[in-house]
Amino acid sequence: MPGGKKRVSYFYDPEVGNFHYGAGHPMKPHRLALTNTLVFSYGLHEKMEICRPYQASELDMCRFHDPKYIKFIKSVTPENAQGTLEELSKTFCVGEDCPAFAGIYEFCSIYTGASLEGAIKLNTGSCDIAVNWSGGLHHAKKAEASGFCYVNDIVIAILELLKHHPRVLYIDIDIHHGDGVQEAFYLTDRVMTCSFHKFGQNFFPGTGHMYELGLDQGKYFSVNVPLKDGIDDNGFLYIFKPVINGIIQHFKPSCIVLQCGADSLGCDRLGCFNLTTRGHGECVSYVKSFNIPLLVLGGGGYTVRNVARCWTHETALLVDQQVANELPYNEYCEYFAPDLMLHPEIVQTKIENQNPRQYLDQIKSMVLDNLRILDCAPSVQMQEIPPPLLPPTDHKADEADPDQRESVAELEKRVVPDNEQFAGPRDQDSEEVPVATSRQDS
Repeated sequence: MPGGKKRVSYFYDPEVGNFHYGAGHPMKPHRLALTNTLVFSYGLHEKMEICRPYQASELDMCRFHDPKYIKFIKSVTPENAQGTLEELSKTFCVGEDCPAFAGIYEFCSIYTGASLEGAIKLNTGSCDIAVNWSGGLHHAKKAEASGFCYVNDIVIAILELLKHHPRVLYIDIDIHHGDGVQEAFYLTDRVMTCSFHKFGQNFFPGTGHMYELGLDQGKYFSVNVPLKDGIDDNGFLYIFKPVINGIIQHFKPSCIVLQCGADSLGCDRLGCFNLTTRGHGECVSYVKSFNIPLLVLGGGGYTVRNVARCWTHETALLVDQQVANELPYNEYCEYFAPDLMLHPEIVQTKIENQNPRQYLDQIKSMVLDNLRILDCAPSVQMQEIPPPLLPPTDHKADEADPDQRESVAELEKRVVPDNEQFAGPRDQDSEEVPVATSRQDS
């Protein structure tokens, strides 16, 4: 990928922000509607290819997940989760943290399909950067839900990327350890996972110690950077940049997947770091600077106004656009009051930084020493590349013959034409654009 202007594909389904985990639940898909509104209000859609993602099928999900688990996710409802499927709900860990809300399977299909289609576009060279803020649900396991995550779109996308790329690097800047992705690739040397996260004090999910290195062929291909409360931009970037640079030099990935969980921001409802939107975005810019094909995903983030700010800022960085700090007028302005700024100050809830430079140097030294053990990047034996599992034309159609797939040319037809995009307050159809509402459990 040349160092010039990047071709960016942006995946968004208007329905994805309308799902609702339930009253009082911290995970709010509505944050995706806020993010998309800001992206369009800033005019960033004019700098990207806007794509309506297809909905992933059971076949797509079962590339990683247990078919019995996916069948359960497809059939469970808020009603039968407490009735006929109660025992299976316990088996598959669907309950309080991961509730059986209305439309759960459709929600998983949308965000998983977007990540998978982004991987396909990267494989076919249709774009240099693919963005899916609805994806990045890194806790889901092969046969259980975990940490608000049901289907691990990241693992499914990486499996697709491995068809064309000998080595894939996964980077996770969510405050929670990317345990589901690490577990999936713990025994292989073709995927290196690198997670920067809070560790200790029984913080969820409890994994991610620096000595979790991988096993068998995958030994030293799992990199963990455990951090303590209150780390700020300077401390985070101090360890992030040399670790990522070392991985790039030793592992030599041909594709990168970047999970941009926004719960590592200061003031997050479930977080305890002090990162600003600018500091978080600097991580994205740094990864982008290596000019390696890049799949950018969302993840955690539970103060919805700050999630939208962060991912809008990072979308601007990905398309090389400078945007004003003052937010443009949009239908969700009340969410960002009273400051109405893209980069608010973190003052009142700032947490004491418990990450002294000596501690960060110790982790950095160990990580870099382990990378030096890798004499060279692992090679892959030459073999025929399997075709992409492209989606059926109608995702609701009968899946009895899953081998009938769209061609790449047909796939490109789902790119949203420029004349279908809202062009601002002067757009003649602007009054017809409905205000997003949350889909409540029925």
